[in-house]
Amino acid sequence: MTDIDTLICPRWLIPIAGAQPVLNDHAVAIHHGRIVAVLPRATASERYAAAETVELPSHALLPGLVNCHTHAAMSLMRGIADDLPLMPWLKHHIWPTEDRHMSREFVSDGVALAMAEMIRGGTTCCNDMYFFPDVLAQAAIDAGLRAAVGLLVIDLPTVWAANVDEYIQKAIAVHDEYAAQPLINTLFAPHAPYTISDAALTRIRTLCDELDLRVHMHVHETADEIRNAQASVNERPLARLQRLGLLNPSLLAVHMTQLTDAEIALCAEQGVHVLHSPESNLKLASGLCPVQELLDAGVNVALGTDGAASNNDLDMLGEMRTAALIGKIAASDATAMSADTVLHMATLGGARALGLEDEIGSIEVGKAADLCAIDLGTLETRPIFDCLATIVYSADRRQVTDTWVAGRRLLHDRRLTTLDERAIMTRTDYWQTTLQTATRST
Repeated sequence: MTDIDTLICPRWLIPIAGAQPVLNDHAVAIHHGRIVAVLPRATASERYAAAETVELPSHALLPGLVNCHTHAAMSLMRGIADDLPLMPWLKHHIWPTEDRHMSREFVSDGVALAMAEMIRGGTTCCNDMYFFPDVLAQAAIDAGLRAAVGLLVIDLPTVWAANVDEYIQKAIAVHDEYAAQPLINTLFAPHAPYTISDAALTRIRTLCDELDLRVHMHVHETADEIRNAQASVNERPLARLQRLGLLNPSLLAVHMTQLTDAEIALCAEQGVHVLHSPESNLKLASGLCPVQELLDAGVNVALGTDGAASNNDLDMLGEMRTAALIGKIAASDATAMSADTVLHMATLGGARALGLEDEIGSIEVGKAADLCAIDLGTLETRPIFDCLATIVYSADRRQVTDTWVAGRRLLHDRRLTTLDERAIMTRTDYWQTTLQTATRST
């Protein structure tokens, strides 16, 4: 027999990749953080001697969920300004709060809260965009969470940088500092077309080519964005990005609720990845992304929650259900956005957008053991006629019992193993009091 670190034995195994969407009574063998075998349970018991065997008799085992669009530290602003459209929400509430309180301490505490929530919901990788990206990178390493760290660039001065030159200088420094970290990837994160100049975007395109980095950017988020762009520069944002050489397989375009048929075809032709955040789009009344049309055209679509300030959670299971339901309405087709489609978006689709499809996103031999287990044996998810449909349409994130990243168990029977829940709650209470006091005084 071969010695291995871990053998996980679920009732249902959902590999995402491969000919069979669901494997019954199979096991996953893990050694040194990687998947070394996916095989029938009986064969696994004969072949491997595991230091730890994890029995999951009523669980589905999935690839870890990839939250492909987050602003993690904004979890401290959850519920601070609800029921508003995007620009009033930003200009009158979010940006002023950030101006008053943004610091390394704020980001550190907000990221800890977000990572605890994500791990408890089965997320094993997040793609983030915010201030102090080095703080997020180090926090992810400490927590054991995989992260794509956005290197923010914006024309406006902030506590992170005074101008574009400083943003880019700091971006390169963060990239260099974490280049050797196996759980960390970096990518440029220019905020949006309306907050960054052509000159800055041209520099970013050149640096992305030199450093082989991707670009994570809000694009075509609202109808107002399109109208304002046409009024100010007589050009739709996607056309501008194409003119500047940024419309290519390195672009991760977030939201994309305002698209013409020609723009959908252009995104498919250029290999653009679309990051869909349905609940944030709904809450801010930004619009409906035509996801099924994008998929039908051949565009890779990934799923993300956006920040908890506009969602108001980081719940990828909930996001999958919402994506499926509103995707059917947007397409006027009940067969659109099936359960297996949104599961792919939340796993391998996200991995592909980040350029990590060879590392994560599916349960395959050779990949990192980034996994999550969902207990389907509860009252709320019985009976089970279709395991995939049950996960998407019935399961709740509180049914996630275990989460692994690179074979390390970050959640064990609903208990966080690398983060101090009590300490996180204490710091969150502090920031709630601080932000409430500041709001009353203005």
